[in-house]
Amino acid sequence: MLVVAGVVVWPTVKPHVATLPFLDSVLAGTSPSGPAWPLTGVPADTVPDRPALAVKIENSSAARPQTGLNAADMVWEQVVEGGMTRFVAVYHSTLPPEIGPVRSIRPMDAAIAAPLGGLLAFSGGVPPYIAAAENAGLQVLRQDSGADGFFRTTARSAPHNVHATPQTLLDQADADHRSSPGVQFEHAAPGEQPTAVEAGQPAATLDLELSSISTPRWTWSATDGRWLRAEGSTLAVQADGARIGAVNVVVLRVDVVQTEARDPAGNPVPETVLTGSGPALVASGGHTAEATWSKPGVGDRVELTDVDGDPVTLAPGTTWVELVPNSGAVTTG
Repeated sequence: MLVVAGVVVWPTVKPHVATLPFLDSVLAGTSPSGPAWPLTGVPADTVPDRPALAVKIENSSAARPQTGLNAADMVWEQVVEGGMTRFVAVYHSTLPPEIGPVRSIRPMDAAIAAPLGGLLAFSGGVPPYIAAAENAGLQVLRQDSGADGFFRTTARSAPHNVHATPQTLLDQADADHRSSPGVQFEHAAPGEQPTAVEAGQPAATLDLELSSISTPRWTWSATDGRWLRAEGSTLAVQADGARIGAVNVVVLRVDVVQTEARDPAGNPVPETVLTGSGPALVASGGHTAEATWSKPGVGDRVELTDVDGDPVTLAPGTTWVELVPNSGAVTTG
């Protein structure tokens, strides 16, 4: 059983468009055919033709608090070795001055970033994972190969101190990787409510178990208009002290398999299987709704459908995608 509760809020760095449960009144008069940011569905006067930038961000205790996560249009959370998680943060509508800590690529990152068709930045990685990203059509930017835009901070010790400047990373886009990304998830049209509010159940909290040591909790804040994140019982904040949150939380139940690779401590490197289909949960506006996800191939986007097979819509705004192993747990309350 899954339950939702919460808050919907845009950080001050994002375009301000109030969301649920008053989406219809806020967006009244906005033309459905007008421009909108493709990854958030937030209306815009114009959408510049620039690529999406996906960046691998660390989430160990040594990496917190991170910098620049609230500016991401989308964040994907995945299990890595030792039960820890890492993020793939995707920047398009807003570019913060700094992001980090940046870490190395993992085998499922190609399938996450390939539908964006843009840039994937990370600190380094084993050759097969890097080759998979390049073969998926992405332009790879690596700190260990001397790409511009990476630097080390003095606030932490290595390897938790690699940060990056997003604009400098984007400035390196080649001729084949300069276009805006396509829509990744459908968003509610003006005058309409997202699927979770229209057809789901009220929920105040969303508790996830990605592993025995990674148990994020999302709590809906009507005041903020978004879901606010905690790492277990500890509030999740950025380096500037701002609470980390998102307008939508999308949970995909996935298979996780162990690869032959090992980290320096001898832990097997897991791979999230991000093609195929499975159960999902969408959380928007203090509500949750069950859904199904499908992704035929590495380069295809994830599509969400409801119990009747109709497309699921999210609230306009930022989205976190939680890749929860089928062996884990999802609880709403």
